[in-house]
Amino acid sequence: MTDLILVLDAGTTSTRAMAFARDGSIRAVSQCEITQHYPQPGWVEHDAQEIWEATLRCARACITAAGGAAQFAAIGITNQRETVVAWDRTSGEPLARAIVWQDRRTAEFCDSLRTAGHEPAVQHATGLLLDPYFSATKMRWLLDNSGEVAAAARTGVLAFGTVESWLVWKLTGATHVSDASNASRTLLLALDGPQFDPGLCDLFGVPLAALPQVVDCAGEFGTTLPGLFDAPLAIRGLAGDQQAATVGQGCNEPGEVKATYGTGAFVLANMGAVLPRSRHRLLGTVLTQLGGRRTYALEGSVFVAGSLVKWLRDSLGIIASASETAALAASVPDTGGVVLVPALSGLGAPHWRPDARAALTGMSFATTRAHLARAALEATANQTRDLMDAFAADGAPWAALRIDGGMSANDWLAQDLANILGIAVERPEMVETTALGAAMLAAVASGWFADLDEAAKSMRGPVVSFTQAMDGAVKNARLAAWREAVAKV
Repeated sequence: MTDLILVLDAGTTSTRAMAFARDGSIRAVSQCEITQHYPQPGWVEHDAQEIWEATLRCARACITAAGGAAQFAAIGITNQRETVVAWDRTSGEPLARAIVWQDRRTAEFCDSLRTAGHEPAVQHATGLLLDPYFSATKMRWLLDNSGEVAAAARTGVLAFGTVESWLVWKLTGATHVSDASNASRTLLLALDGPQFDPGLCDLFGVPLAALPQVVDCAGEFGTTLPGLFDAPLAIRGLAGDQQAATVGQGCNEPGEVKATYGTGAFVLANMGAVLPRSRHRLLGTVLTQLGGRRTYALEGSVFVAGSLVKWLRDSLGIIASASETAALAASVPDTGGVVLVPALSGLGAPHWRPDARAALTGMSFATTRAHLARAALEATANQTRDLMDAFAADGAPWAALRIDGGMSANDWLAQDLANILGIAVERPEMVETTALGAAMLAAVASGWFADLDEAAKSMRGPVVSFTQAMDGAVKNARLAAWREAVAKV
Protein backbone atom coordinates (compact mmCIF):
# COMPACT_ATOMS: atom_id res chain seq x y z
CA MET A 1 0.00 0.00 0.00
CA THR A 2 1.36 3.42 -1.00
CA ASP A 3 1.25 5.26 2.32
CA LEU A 4 4.35 7.44 1.87
CA ILE A 5 5.59 10.40 -0.17
CA LEU A 6 9.30 10.58 -1.02
CA VAL A 7 10.61 14.14 -0.82
CA LEU A 8 13.91 15.12 -2.41
CA ASP A 9 15.09 18.30 -0.71
CA ALA A 10 18.08 19.69 -2.64
CA GLY A 11 19.37 22.45 -0.39
CA THR A 12 22.37 24.75 -0.54
CA THR A 13 24.68 22.86 1.81
CA SER A 14 23.15 19.39 1.70
CA THR A 15 20.60 17.24 -0.07
CA ARG A 16 18.12 15.00 1.69
CA ALA A 17 15.53 12.35 1.00
CA MET A 18 12.62 12.08 3.44
CA ALA A 19 9.68 9.70 3.64
CA PHE A 20 6.46 11.41 4.82
CA ALA A 21 3.33 9.61 5.98
CA ARG A 22 -0.24 10.88 5.59
CA ASP A 23 -0.16 12.46 9.07
CA GLY A 24 3.03 14.43 8.28
CA SER A 25 5.29 12.19 10.34
CA ILE A 26 8.71 11.30 8.95
CA ARG A 27 9.38 7.59 8.52
CA ALA A 28 12.91 7.72 7.10
CA VAL A 29 15.62 10.29 6.32
CA SER A 30 18.91 10.21 4.46
CA GLN A 31 21.17 13.25 4.08
CA CYS A 32 24.41 14.04 2.22
CA GLU A 33 26.54 17.19 2.38
CA ILE A 34 27.18 19.16 -0.82
CA THR A 35 30.64 20.59 -1.52
CA GLN A 36 30.80 24.38 -1.63
CA HIS A 37 33.22 25.84 -4.19
CA TYR A 38 34.49 29.43 -3.81
CA PRO A 39 36.83 30.02 -6.78
CA GLN A 40 36.95 33.78 -6.24
CA PRO A 41 35.61 36.25 -3.64
CA GLY A 42 31.87 36.55 -4.14
CA TRP A 43 31.67 33.43 -6.32
CA VAL A 44 29.80 30.33 -5.12
CA GLU A 45 29.52 27.14 -7.19
CA HIS A 46 28.23 23.58 -6.91
CA ASP A 47 29.00 20.48 -8.93
CA ALA A 48 25.66 19.58 -10.53
CA GLN A 49 26.75 15.98 -10.99
CA GLU A 50 27.49 15.79 -7.25
CA ILE A 51 24.00 17.15 -6.52
CA TRP A 52 22.49 14.41 -8.71
CA GLU A 53 24.61 11.60 -7.30
CA ALA A 54 24.02 12.69 -3.70
CA THR A 55 20.27 12.99 -4.35
CA LEU A 56 20.13 9.53 -5.90
CA ARG A 57 22.17 8.02 -3.06
CA CYS A 58 19.90 9.60 -0.43
CA ALA A 59 16.74 8.58 -2.28
CA ARG A 60 17.86 4.96 -2.50
CA ALA A 61 18.81 4.86 1.19
CA CYS A 62 15.49 6.41 2.23
CA ILE A 63 13.45 4.06 0.05
CA THR A 64 15.29 1.04 1.43
CA ALA A 65 14.81 2.21 5.02
CA ALA A 66 11.06 2.65 4.39
CA GLY A 67 10.58 -0.80 2.93
CA GLY A 68 10.94 -0.28 -0.81
CA ALA A 69 9.50 1.85 -3.59
CA ALA A 70 6.16 0.03 -3.42
CA GLN A 71 5.49 1.95 -0.19
CA PHE A 72 5.53 5.31 -2.01
CA ALA A 73 2.74 7.06 -3.89
CA ALA A 74 4.95 9.72 -5.48
CA ILE A 75 7.98 11.96 -5.34
CA GLY A 76 7.93 15.64 -4.37
CA ILE A 77 10.95 17.83 -5.08
CA THR A 78 11.97 21.08 -3.43
CA ASN A 79 15.21 22.91 -4.03
CA GLN A 80 17.52 25.86 -3.53
CA ARG A 81 16.16 28.47 -5.91
CA GLU A 82 17.91 30.68 -8.49
CA THR A 83 20.91 28.32 -8.76
CA VAL A 84 21.59 27.65 -12.45
CA VAL A 85 22.57 24.34 -14.04
CA ALA A 86 23.64 24.05 -17.69
CA TRP A 87 23.70 20.61 -19.28
CA ASP A 88 23.86 18.83 -22.64
CA ARG A 89 20.49 17.51 -23.84
CA THR A 90 22.09 14.58 -25.68
CA SER A 91 24.44 13.32 -22.98
CA GLY A 92 22.58 14.59 -19.92
CA GLU A 93 25.90 15.74 -18.47
CA PRO A 94 26.63 19.15 -16.88
CA LEU A 95 28.56 21.61 -19.05
CA ALA A 96 29.91 23.75 -16.20
CA ARG A 97 29.65 24.08 -12.47
CA ALA A 98 26.28 25.29 -11.23
CA ILE A 99 26.26 28.96 -10.19
CA VAL A 100 24.63 29.19 -6.75
CA TRP A 101 22.01 31.73 -5.71
CA GLN A 102 24.50 33.35 -3.31
CA ASP A 103 26.94 34.15 -6.13
CA ARG A 104 27.60 37.85 -6.83
CA ARG A 105 29.73 37.71 -9.98
CA THR A 106 27.11 39.34 -12.19
CA ALA A 107 26.78 42.53 -10.12
CA GLU A 108 28.42 44.64 -12.83
CA PHE A 109 26.07 43.30 -15.52
CA CYS A 110 23.09 44.07 -13.27
CA ASP A 111 24.44 47.59 -12.75
CA SER A 112 24.72 48.12 -16.50
CA LEU A 113 21.10 47.07 -17.05
CA ARG A 114 19.98 49.29 -14.19
CA THR A 115 21.96 52.25 -15.55
CA ALA A 116 20.32 51.69 -18.93
CA GLY A 117 16.95 52.13 -17.23
CA HIS A 118 15.63 48.57 -17.47
CA GLU A 119 14.83 47.89 -13.81
CA PRO A 120 11.33 49.47 -13.59
CA ALA A 121 10.02 47.45 -16.55
CA VAL A 122 11.72 44.25 -15.35
CA GLN A 123 10.32 44.68 -11.85
CA HIS A 124 6.82 45.37 -13.17
CA ALA A 125 6.89 42.26 -15.35
CA THR A 126 8.64 39.79 -13.05
CA GLY A 127 8.23 41.20 -9.54
CA LEU A 128 12.02 40.99 -9.16
CA LEU A 129 14.89 43.45 -9.08
CA LEU A 130 18.08 43.51 -11.13
CA ASP A 131 20.33 41.66 -8.74
CA PRO A 132 22.93 38.87 -9.11
CA TYR A 133 20.71 36.74 -6.86
CA PHE A 134 18.44 35.76 -9.75
CA SER A 135 19.05 33.22 -12.50
CA ALA A 136 19.05 35.08 -15.81
CA THR A 137 22.34 36.93 -15.36
CA LYS A 138 23.99 33.70 -14.23
CA MET A 139 22.84 32.08 -17.48
CA ARG A 140 24.23 35.00 -19.46
CA TRP A 141 27.56 34.71 -17.64
CA LEU A 142 27.84 31.02 -18.50
CA LEU A 143 27.13 31.73 -22.15
CA ASP A 144 29.81 34.43 -22.19
CA ASN A 145 32.46 32.63 -20.17
CA SER A 146 32.08 28.88 -20.71
CA GLY A 147 33.11 27.59 -24.13
CA GLU A 148 31.17 24.37 -23.55
CA VAL A 149 27.96 26.23 -22.72
CA ALA A 150 28.32 28.58 -25.69
CA ALA A 151 29.01 25.69 -28.06
CA ALA A 152 25.98 23.79 -26.79
CA ALA A 153 23.83 26.88 -27.39
CA ARG A 154 25.11 27.18 -30.97
CA THR A 155 24.35 23.53 -31.74
CA GLY A 156 20.95 23.54 -30.04
CA VAL A 157 21.77 21.00 -27.31
CA LEU A 158 21.96 23.42 -24.37
CA ALA A 159 19.54 22.94 -21.48
CA PHE A 160 19.29 25.52 -18.73
CA GLY A 161 17.38 24.93 -15.52
CA THR A 162 17.18 25.48 -11.82
CA VAL A 163 17.93 22.53 -9.56
CA GLU A 164 14.45 20.94 -9.63
CA SER A 165 14.57 21.05 -13.44
CA TRP A 166 17.96 19.30 -13.41
CA LEU A 167 16.74 16.59 -11.03
CA VAL A 168 13.56 15.90 -13.02
CA TRP A 169 15.66 15.55 -16.18
CA LYS A 170 18.01 13.08 -14.51
CA LEU A 171 15.21 11.11 -12.86
CA THR A 172 13.12 10.78 -16.02
CA GLY A 173 15.78 10.79 -18.71
CA ALA A 174 14.57 13.69 -20.82
CA THR A 175 11.70 15.67 -19.24
CA HIS A 176 12.62 19.37 -19.25
CA VAL A 177 10.21 21.26 -16.99
CA SER A 178 10.30 23.93 -14.29
CA ASP A 179 7.42 24.61 -11.93
CA ALA A 180 6.07 28.16 -11.88
CA SER A 181 7.41 28.91 -8.38
CA ASN A 182 10.99 28.24 -9.46
CA ALA A 183 10.52 29.76 -12.92
CA SER A 184 9.35 33.01 -11.31
CA ARG A 185 12.83 33.40 -9.74
CA THR A 186 14.72 33.60 -13.02
CA LEU A 187 13.90 37.16 -14.22
CA LEU A 188 12.62 35.46 -17.38
CA LEU A 189 8.97 34.78 -16.44
CA ALA A 190 6.34 37.51 -16.32
CA LEU A 191 4.17 37.05 -13.23
CA ASP A 192 1.08 36.81 -15.42
CA GLY A 193 2.73 34.99 -18.33
CA PRO A 194 2.20 31.24 -18.84
CA GLN A 195 5.70 30.54 -20.19
CA PHE A 196 9.12 32.20 -20.26
CA ASP A 197 8.93 35.61 -21.94
CA PRO A 198 10.74 36.08 -25.28
CA GLY A 199 11.31 39.81 -24.62
CA LEU A 200 12.94 39.15 -21.26
CA CYS A 201 15.07 36.41 -22.81
CA ASP A 202 16.23 38.91 -25.42
CA LEU A 203 17.07 41.50 -22.77
CA PHE A 204 19.26 39.10 -20.82
CA GLY A 205 20.62 37.32 -23.88
CA VAL A 206 19.32 33.88 -22.90
CA PRO A 207 18.12 31.53 -25.68
CA LEU A 208 14.46 30.66 -25.16
CA ALA A 209 15.05 27.24 -26.70
CA ALA A 210 17.37 26.29 -23.83
CA LEU A 211 14.71 26.85 -21.17
CA PRO A 212 12.24 24.32 -19.75
CA GLN A 213 8.46 24.24 -20.04
CA VAL A 214 6.73 26.00 -17.13
CA VAL A 215 4.33 23.66 -15.31
CA ASP A 216 2.15 23.49 -12.19
CA CYS A 217 3.51 22.76 -8.71
CA ALA A 218 1.32 19.64 -8.40
CA GLY A 219 0.66 17.28 -11.27
CA GLU A 220 2.20 14.52 -13.36
CA PHE A 221 5.82 15.34 -14.25
CA GLY A 222 7.09 12.00 -15.44
CA THR A 223 8.15 8.66 -14.01
CA THR A 224 11.59 7.63 -12.85
CA LEU A 225 13.80 5.64 -15.21
CA PRO A 226 13.87 1.86 -14.83
CA GLY A 227 16.70 0.74 -12.59
CA LEU A 228 16.99 3.89 -10.51
CA PHE A 229 14.84 2.34 -7.77
CA ASP A 230 13.29 -1.07 -7.21
CA ALA A 231 10.09 0.20 -8.87
CA PRO A 232 9.23 3.30 -10.93
CA LEU A 233 7.92 6.32 -9.05
CA ALA A 234 5.79 9.21 -10.35
CA ILE A 235 7.04 12.77 -9.79
CA ARG A 236 4.02 14.82 -8.67
CA GLY A 237 5.20 17.80 -6.60
CA LEU A 238 7.62 20.63 -7.46
CA ALA A 239 8.32 23.88 -5.62
CA GLY A 240 11.16 26.20 -4.76
CA ASP A 241 12.23 25.82 -1.15
CA GLN A 242 10.66 29.02 0.17
CA GLN A 243 7.35 28.50 -1.58
CA ALA A 244 7.34 24.89 -0.36
CA ALA A 245 7.92 26.08 3.21
CA THR A 246 4.99 28.49 2.87
CA VAL A 247 2.79 25.59 1.78
CA GLY A 248 4.16 23.44 4.60
CA GLN A 249 3.27 26.16 7.10
CA GLY A 250 -0.32 26.13 5.92
CA CYS A 251 -0.18 29.75 4.72
CA ASN A 252 -3.01 29.20 2.27
CA GLU A 253 -4.98 32.38 2.93
CA PRO A 254 -4.04 35.94 1.87
CA GLY A 255 -2.17 37.76 4.65
CA GLU A 256 -0.65 34.67 6.26
CA VAL A 257 3.14 34.98 6.61
CA LYS A 258 6.04 32.60 7.20
CA ALA A 259 9.78 33.03 7.66
CA THR A 260 12.28 30.27 6.99
CA TYR A 261 15.63 30.51 8.77
CA GLY A 262 18.21 28.40 7.03
CA THR A 263 21.32 29.53 5.18
CA GLY A 264 19.48 32.79 4.60
CA ALA A 265 16.16 34.08 5.92
CA PHE A 266 13.15 34.28 3.64
CA VAL A 267 9.79 35.80 4.46
CA LEU A 268 6.76 35.17 2.25
CA ALA A 269 3.28 36.64 2.63
CA ASN A 270 0.42 35.02 0.74
CA MET A 271 -1.14 37.65 -1.55
CA GLY A 272 -3.80 35.44 -3.12
CA ALA A 273 -4.57 36.11 -6.78
CA VAL A 274 -3.38 39.74 -6.55
CA LEU A 275 -0.25 40.54 -8.54
CA PRO A 276 2.25 41.74 -5.93
CA ARG A 277 3.61 45.24 -6.54
CA SER A 278 6.20 46.58 -4.10
CA ARG A 279 7.26 50.18 -3.59
CA HIS A 280 9.80 49.22 -0.93
CA ARG A 281 12.06 46.83 -2.82
CA LEU A 282 10.37 43.61 -1.81
CA LEU A 283 9.86 40.90 -4.40
CA GLY A 284 6.77 39.61 -6.12
CA THR A 285 6.83 35.89 -6.81
CA VAL A 286 4.63 32.95 -7.72
CA LEU A 287 3.70 31.07 -4.56
CA THR A 288 1.98 28.15 -6.28
CA GLN A 289 0.42 27.29 -9.62
CA LEU A 290 -2.31 24.66 -9.43
CA GLY A 291 -4.54 23.79 -12.34
CA GLY A 292 -2.97 26.66 -14.27
CA ARG A 293 -4.10 29.20 -11.63
CA ARG A 294 -1.49 31.14 -9.70
CA THR A 295 -1.34 32.28 -6.12
CA TYR A 296 1.23 35.02 -5.51
CA ALA A 297 3.44 36.04 -2.63
CA LEU A 298 5.32 39.13 -1.52
CA GLU A 299 8.81 38.14 -0.44
CA GLY A 300 11.71 39.57 1.50
CA SER A 301 15.04 37.77 1.22
CA VAL A 302 17.91 38.04 3.70
CA PHE A 303 21.08 36.48 2.36
CA VAL A 304 22.81 35.61 5.66
CA ALA A 305 21.14 33.98 8.68
CA GLY A 306 22.18 30.44 9.59
CA SER A 307 25.30 30.88 7.49
CA LEU A 308 26.35 33.61 9.95
CA VAL A 309 26.36 31.09 12.79
CA LYS A 310 28.26 28.67 10.55
CA TRP A 311 30.83 31.45 9.92
CA LEU A 312 31.22 32.01 13.67
CA ARG A 313 31.88 28.29 14.04
CA ASP A 314 33.99 27.45 11.00
CA SER A 315 35.86 30.67 10.20
CA LEU A 316 36.22 32.39 13.58
CA GLY A 317 36.11 29.33 15.83
CA ILE A 318 34.29 31.12 18.66
CA ILE A 319 31.68 28.33 18.96
CA ALA A 320 32.01 24.59 18.52
CA SER A 321 28.41 24.03 17.43
CA ALA A 322 25.41 26.12 16.37
CA SER A 323 23.45 24.90 19.41
CA GLU A 324 25.83 26.82 21.71
CA THR A 325 24.51 30.18 20.57
CA ALA A 326 21.28 30.06 22.60
CA ALA A 327 23.07 29.45 25.90
CA LEU A 328 25.74 32.03 25.11
CA ALA A 329 23.15 34.66 24.17
CA ALA A 330 21.22 34.01 27.37
CA SER A 331 24.37 34.24 29.49
CA VAL A 332 24.67 38.02 29.00
CA PRO A 333 21.96 40.67 29.53
CA ASP A 334 22.67 42.33 26.16
CA THR A 335 25.37 42.56 23.50
CA GLY A 336 27.42 45.06 25.47
CA GLY A 337 26.95 47.61 22.69
CA VAL A 338 28.09 45.24 19.93
CA VAL A 339 26.12 45.33 16.67
CA LEU A 340 26.81 42.85 13.87
CA VAL A 341 25.59 43.68 10.35
CA PRO A 342 25.98 40.34 8.51
CA ALA A 343 26.47 41.61 4.97
CA LEU A 344 28.94 38.81 4.21
CA SER A 345 27.49 38.51 0.69
CA GLY A 346 25.85 41.91 0.44
CA LEU A 347 22.52 43.06 1.86
CA GLY A 348 19.25 41.66 0.56
CA ALA A 349 15.78 43.11 1.05
CA PRO A 350 14.82 45.81 1.59
CA HIS A 351 18.26 47.35 0.95
CA TRP A 352 19.50 45.37 -2.09
CA ARG A 353 23.13 46.40 -1.82
CA PRO A 354 25.34 43.62 -3.25
CA ASP A 355 28.36 45.86 -2.65
CA ALA A 356 27.76 46.14 1.11
CA ARG A 357 30.09 44.19 3.39
CA ALA A 358 29.71 43.03 6.97
CA ALA A 359 30.54 45.24 9.93
CA LEU A 360 31.03 44.57 13.63
CA THR A 361 30.75 47.74 15.71
CA GLY A 362 30.80 48.71 19.38
CA MET A 363 33.46 46.28 20.63
CA SER A 364 35.66 46.91 23.65
CA PHE A 365 38.02 44.89 25.87
CA ALA A 366 34.87 43.79 27.73
CA THR A 367 33.48 42.09 24.61
CA THR A 368 33.29 38.31 24.92
CA ARG A 369 32.28 35.49 22.60
CA ALA A 370 28.90 35.49 24.34
CA HIS A 371 28.36 39.09 23.20
CA LEU A 372 29.32 38.13 19.63
CA ALA A 373 27.00 35.13 19.63
CA ARG A 374 24.14 37.23 20.95
CA ALA A 375 24.84 39.95 18.38
CA ALA A 376 24.67 37.32 15.62
CA LEU A 377 21.27 36.07 16.75
CA GLU A 378 19.99 39.61 17.27
CA ALA A 379 21.10 40.45 13.73
CA THR A 380 18.73 37.79 12.39
CA ALA A 381 15.81 39.26 14.30
CA ASN A 382 16.82 42.82 13.36
CA GLN A 383 16.88 41.96 9.68
CA THR A 384 13.45 40.38 10.04
CA ARG A 385 12.18 43.61 11.62
CA ASP A 386 13.45 45.57 8.59
CA LEU A 387 11.39 43.25 6.40
CA MET A 388 8.32 43.57 8.61
CA ASP A 389 8.42 47.35 8.27
CA ALA A 390 8.80 47.12 4.49
CA PHE A 391 5.86 44.67 4.20
CA ALA A 392 3.67 46.98 6.26
CA ALA A 393 4.63 49.95 4.07
CA ASP A 394 3.62 47.87 1.02
CA GLY A 395 0.19 47.20 2.52
CA ALA A 396 0.89 43.69 3.81
CA PRO A 397 1.16 44.02 7.62
CA TRP A 398 1.93 40.95 9.69
CA ALA A 399 -0.57 39.82 12.32
CA ALA A 400 1.63 36.86 13.29
CA LEU A 401 4.71 35.13 11.92
CA ARG A 402 5.10 31.39 11.36
CA ILE A 403 8.75 30.33 11.52
CA ASP A 404 10.60 27.24 10.38
CA GLY A 405 13.97 26.02 9.18
CA GLY A 406 16.85 24.66 11.21
CA MET A 407 17.69 27.95 12.92
CA SER A 408 14.12 28.37 14.22
CA ALA A 409 14.66 25.46 16.63
CA ASN A 410 16.66 27.95 18.74
CA ASP A 411 14.23 29.00 21.48
CA TRP A 412 16.25 32.12 22.30
CA LEU A 413 15.99 33.33 18.71
CA ALA A 414 12.26 32.54 18.52
CA GLN A 415 11.63 34.63 21.64
CA ASP A 416 13.88 37.43 20.38
CA LEU A 417 11.87 37.54 17.15
CA ALA A 418 8.65 37.94 19.14
CA ASN A 419 10.29 40.68 21.21
CA ILE A 420 11.64 42.75 18.33
CA LEU A 421 8.62 42.25 16.04
CA GLY A 422 5.98 42.78 18.73
CA ILE A 423 3.73 40.01 17.35
CA ALA A 424 3.13 36.33 18.07
CA VAL A 425 5.71 33.99 16.58
CA GLU A 426 4.48 30.45 15.89
CA ARG A 427 6.77 27.47 15.38
CA PRO A 428 5.50 24.06 14.34
CA GLU A 429 6.67 21.01 16.22
CA MET A 430 8.25 19.76 13.00
CA VAL A 431 10.32 22.66 11.64
CA GLU A 432 11.34 20.99 8.35
CA THR A 433 8.39 22.54 6.55
CA THR A 434 10.21 22.97 3.24
CA ALA A 435 10.18 19.22 2.68
CA LEU A 436 6.69 18.97 4.18
CA GLY A 437 5.33 21.45 1.64
CA ALA A 438 6.72 19.39 -1.24
CA ALA A 439 5.10 16.33 0.33
CA MET A 440 1.76 18.14 0.55
CA LEU A 441 1.89 19.10 -3.13
CA ALA A 442 2.68 15.54 -4.19
CA ALA A 443 0.00 14.21 -1.82
CA VAL A 444 -2.67 16.44 -3.37
CA ALA A 445 -1.62 15.38 -6.86
CA SER A 446 -1.78 11.74 -5.71
CA GLY A 447 -5.37 12.15 -4.57
CA TRP A 448 -4.67 11.87 -0.84
CA PHE A 449 -6.29 15.24 -0.16
CA ALA A 450 -8.74 17.47 -2.01
CA ASP A 451 -6.59 20.58 -1.65
CA LEU A 452 -3.71 22.14 0.29
CA ASP A 453 -5.98 23.22 3.17
CA GLU A 454 -6.96 19.61 3.78
CA ALA A 455 -3.32 18.53 3.44
CA ALA A 456 -2.20 21.10 6.03
CA LYS A 457 -4.86 20.01 8.52
CA SER A 458 -3.65 16.44 8.28
CA MET A 459 0.11 16.91 7.97
CA ARG A 460 1.24 20.15 9.69
CA GLY A 461 0.94 19.11 13.35
CA PRO A 462 0.97 21.20 16.58
CA VAL A 463 2.67 24.58 17.05
CA VAL A 464 4.37 26.48 19.89
CA SER A 465 3.74 30.22 20.25
CA PHE A 466 6.13 32.93 21.52
CA THR A 467 4.85 36.38 22.57
CA GLN A 468 6.56 39.71 23.19
CA ALA A 469 8.40 40.14 26.50
CA MET A 470 10.67 43.16 25.97
CA ASP A 471 10.47 46.70 27.32
CA GLY A 472 9.56 49.18 24.60
CA ALA A 473 12.42 51.56 25.38
CA VAL A 474 14.95 48.73 25.20
CA LYS A 475 13.55 47.63 21.86
CA ASN A 476 13.62 51.14 20.41
CA ALA A 477 17.22 51.70 21.52
CA ARG A 478 18.30 48.42 19.96
CA LEU A 479 16.59 49.20 16.67
CA ALA A 480 18.15 52.66 16.58
CA ALA A 481 21.64 51.18 17.07
CA TRP A 482 20.94 48.60 14.38
CA ARG A 483 19.78 51.19 11.82
CA GLU A 484 22.82 53.33 12.53
CA ALA A 485 25.13 50.36 11.92
CA VAL A 486 23.32 49.39 8.70
CA ALA A 487 23.65 52.96 7.42
CA LYS A 488 27.42 52.70 7.82
CA VAL A 489 27.68 49.73 5.45
